[in-house]
Amino acid sequence: MACVSRRAAARATFAEQGTDASLREVARRAGVGIGTLYRHFPSREALLEALLGQGFDTLRAQALQSLDAPDPAGALVSWLRRLAIASTRYEGLPASVMEALRDPDSRLHASCEGLRAAAADLLARAQRSGQVRRDLNAGELPATTNAVAWAARQTAGSAELVDRYLSLLVDGLMAGEVEATG
Repeated sequence: MACVSRRAAARATFAEQGTDASLREVARRAGVGIGTLYRHFPSREALLEALLGQGFDTLRAQALQSLDAPDPAGALVSWLRRLAIASTRYEGLPASVMEALRDPDSRLHASCEGLRAAAADLLARAQRSGQVRRDLNAGELPATTNAVAWAARQTAGSAELVDRYLSLLVDGLMAGEVEATG
């Protein structure tokens, strides 16, 4: 079997069972032995990195492209939405990302750090514009966005629910008085 088949099997397994799914199940779906899977992906983190790395690179590139957008806060919010929706792809993904951010030895750490750095640049630009509160730090963005993704995944995981939760979060990000709604 080609490596693409192992990745496809991992995507399908993680989509159905979450990032804690059995690697034996991934190997079974790929039609290979567990040893073959481990030769290509020596750990769960290595497999997740192979599945998520390209998506993380795309998100990072989108953030960098958004640094020239005319509306800094709008660019930040749009990017956070893409990040939150991507984080709902697999059950357990937000927790895996947060764990990778805390563990510099994780295979996912570099990809996650790239996302955090891109988020920091978008946040700093929006803060300099006066649109986003200054007391927010870049480390809080992935945590709160992952919380939105986790909450959406627990209920329905739809893009509409991510938008709703994210709009509630964004109200707290913006500078100035937050109006109470009722």
